[in-house]
Amino acid sequence: MNWMFWKKKRARVDCCGLSCPQPVLATKDALEAGNRLVEVVVDNEAAQNNVTRFAQERNCTVTSSGPEDGCWTLMVKAGRVCRRKQAAPENYSCASATSAASRGNGGLVYVISSASMGRGSDDLGWALLQTYVQTIHKISPLPEKIVLYNEGVRLVAEDTGALKALEQLQDQGVEILACGTCLNFYELTSALRVGKITDMYAIMSTVNNAAKVVSPY
Repeated sequence: MNWMFWKKKRARVDCCGLSCPQPVLATKDALEAGNRLVEVVVDNEAAQNNVTRFAQERNCTVTSSGPEDGCWTLMVKAGRVCRRKQAAPENYSCASATSAASRGNGGLVYVISSASMGRGSDDLGWALLQTYVQTIHKISPLPEKIVLYNEGVRLVAEDTGALKALEQLQDQGVEILACGTCLNFYELTSALRVGKITDMYAIMSTVNNAAKVVSPY
């Protein structure tokens, strides 16, 4: 990673070649170092989106230009929240089966990390998972967020009953977050139908800050 500092309170972060979630973490470090303006250079659209979303969630303003020579340049101007150093997230482990654990001050979060519910037949597990997702809207309270990673990202890219259910949940205000690295691995990035592409830092923060985490495994 190439860091170049100019005047006080200003920095440039070259994140080309870095994998998720390093561009977000590098931006976070630069802001928490007290820089009011951070120029972030990334070489893929997923990183551009992740850094932009991270900064905006922290009350920063972001302008983006590019791509030029395969790179995007983001100018991140720190807001009051950005300049306040935040504690690093603690270690966590996702809930298994249908259990839930008490956590932070956030809301209810559903985590889907597979294309199968339970163990045994993959076909049966896939069918059960469709039903599971289609039933979420009938359970109160609704989740604040649904996080999908590994093969679970198939749910936001394939035309199934689960996709329609996720679209309905999004319309009801539930935030759908799909791991960008996982979408790339399964070559589903261009097929994304619902939700937002996210990164590991955002996934960890979401789970760590949730009041309750539920997973169908």
